[in-house]
Amino acid sequence: MSSDIRLAFAHPEERAEATAPADPRDRISLRDHIAEVEIGAFQVERGHTQRVRFNVVVEVRPHPAPLEDDVDRILSYDRITEAIAAELAAERLNLLETLAERVAERILKEPQAMRAFVRVEKLDRGPGALGVEIVRSRAAQPLRAIDAHGEEADVHPLVVYLDNAMIDAPDLSARVDALQAEGLPVILCVGMPRGAVIETGHKAVQRRIDLLAIEQNAWRLAARDPRCLVVSSRTEIDFAMRRGQMIVWAPSKLVLDSTDGPNGPVRDAVALALWLAEHVAAARLTLPEGTQVPPGSHMALDVLAP
Repeated sequence: MSSDIRLAFAHPEERAEATAPADPRDRISLRDHIAEVEIGAFQVERGHTQRVRFNVVVEVRPHPAPLEDDVDRILSYDRITEAIAAELAAERLNLLETLAERVAERILKEPQAMRAFVRVEKLDRGPGALGVEIVRSRAAQPLRAIDAHGEEADVHPLVVYLDNAMIDAPDLSARVDALQAEGLPVILCVGMPRGAVIETGHKAVQRRIDLLAIEQNAWRLAARDPRCLVVSSRTEIDFAMRRGQMIVWAPSKLVLDSTDGPNGPVRDAVALALWLAEHVAAARLTLPEGTQVPPGSHMALDVLAP
């Protein structure tokens, strides 16, 4: 059995471990938590309950101060069971997928929670367990901002990849004008600069050098239009979007700190832009005409006018 298939049927804790970076986060887990639930889209599932099993793993940010054996300084297991109970009590649902999404979303509101693996299974619908498993990251949660009515709302930015020809083009400022006119927060992405880049032959070192080369190109773009602000962290991105600033992404910090960063070479600028678009829950990704996009993404795509 291949490792991918084995992990598909393994406990979420194994999947969390398999996808962890070299310096993994702490994890807490809830195994085989069973609740009686009325759930299901079929008529035979209405009017009575069935057993539903939850397995949850949460990657947590380590507490900066000594724990001193104080339960208030950790993410308690009770917060996971409370999240499940709250979502089960909120309303009757048809889909396990919806239930899993809502449990993960509630868990990720906890300050320490960084990534959640949630598996939900029906135990009484056949001879085996029928279920779904999802993984959700705090980083992929949409930015929340105050709308015109004074209420919180999700903000989904427009992520735009500009190639070197577009950076150098005399109509760059006009292109920025057109992007701003769409009324969405804009994050501009760039790729490798023109010319040679240092080659080391060391994979990890080369990844960092390539990311720094992309950041040099980001600063070159910012120098061509004073509205462009170079940012690197998710916090800076969120803050700049709240203020309506035009953002140019410097990728090193976000990519290197992420537990689920891009798998391919960072020199693939389109794949890198696609990863960022998914990471910030973008409204869509806009690319130069004729750009090939890696398969497997459900991100909405658009084409930049030449």
